[in-house]
Amino acid sequence: MTPTNLLKARCARSAVLALALLALGGCAATHNPKDPFEKFNRSMFAFNDAIDQAALKPAATVYKKALPSFVQTGVANFFGNLSDLWSGVNNLLQGKGEDGMSDITRFTFNSTFGMAGLLDIASEAGLQKHNEDFGQTLGSWGVPSGPYLMLPLLGPSTVRDAAVIRLDIAADPWAWVMPVHTRNMGIALRAVDQRAVVLDASNLMEEAALDRYEFIRDGFLQRRQSRVFDGEASRQKMRGDEAPADAKSIRAAYADDPAAPAPAPADKPVSSETPAK
Repeated sequence: MTPTNLLKARCARSAVLALALLALGGCAATHNPKDPFEKFNRSMFAFNDAIDQAALKPAATVYKKALPSFVQTGVANFFGNLSDLWSGVNNLLQGKGEDGMSDITRFTFNSTFGMAGLLDIASEAGLQKHNEDFGQTLGSWGVPSGPYLMLPLLGPSTVRDAAVIRLDIAADPWAWVMPVHTRNMGIALRAVDQRAVVLDASNLMEEAALDRYEFIRDGFLQRRQSRVFDGEASRQKMRGDEAPADAKSIRAAYADDPAAPAPAPADKPVSSETPAK
């Protein structure tokens, strides 16, 4: 068995085991098959929302109003460039060699000629950006997503994705930046920048008299399914993942970023991947 196949087998077994353990963990099921842990998830959503309203949203509002747009673009480009490396690895693991090499080339190109990624000259050169993580890789290998899961601080996820989130965190180059206080400041900056991107969409959603929990859940699951299968509509329709046309714009903007930063322990590398790239 080749090393790649061995990695696939081990990771798939781990994800399936995590699915089984959580399913047997004593969480009471509801009548919603895609959200059997709704009571727990709503509690975590309320917790995350309280942090967002108290700290993250105000910070993002000031950030968006106070900083010039080119500075905000530079911040987004810098952290987006770091994510290209792991995205490339995942594309290669999914058998998408051309996309994988494109992502790695993007990282190399922007890191050198793009002033450490502050300038996204790779996109102008025609190298398309992809956003791939190991949860998507497992999905492409056939591992089911499992139930929806709202994680404290990290936001919307699924059981499959939550089972491998530590690997995605460890694969983030920023997770290894030293000293720790510099790393933590970068995590906070990235979280505020990502929250600022979806600020208008979240304000619109709050103004509409909606069940925000259900709206974010359904949008996240739809967009996640689309990303796993690279937007292949026919495969999504088979799973009943089509969304109402008037909801798609808000969902697409907000579903991948639950407006909560990643935790930042003082002695372990972390990442703020939330959101939404």
